[in-house]
Amino acid sequence: MRLWSLHPRYLDGQGLVALWREALLAQAVLHGKTRGYRNHPQLDRFKNHRAPRAAISLYLECIYMEASARGYAFDRTKFRATRKRIVLPVSLGQLQYEWTHLRAKLRGRSPAAWRKWSRSAVPDAHPLFKVSDGRVEAWERRQASRSVR
Repeated sequence: MRLWSLHPRYLDGQGLVALWREALLAQAVLHGKTRGYRNHPQLDRFKNHRAPRAAISLYLECIYMEASARGYAFDRTKFRATRKRIVLPVSLGQLQYEWTHLRAKLRGRSPAAWRKWSRSAVPDAHPLFKVSDGRVEAWERRQASRSVR
């Protein structure tokens, strides 16, 4: 499961669809509607918020808006709109780690998207997140030998 801290605008079509599906799965976990992925580390930042369901709804809303802007027909009824103002923290180190990870994926999967974003140093975060100084988040699973797919 990859719930990107990056703004969804940087994802290619395949990545955007995958993010939508992953976020819907995360929402199902937070609503207690599935037994899988309950202990996935990327869910911790949502689970630890005082309003985890509202947080994942806001996360999904941004993905939905990006998909709509691209002409995709994602189902708006899959999440509830919320008026809550929620901000989750993310470290600059995490954002940079994800940016490196995404660009490696794009290079092999979507050369046009890779060319479009390859020169950008530090991307914008998903609007749900507020960036602060810091290293890669403790919940991030990193392995030196793991290839980027």
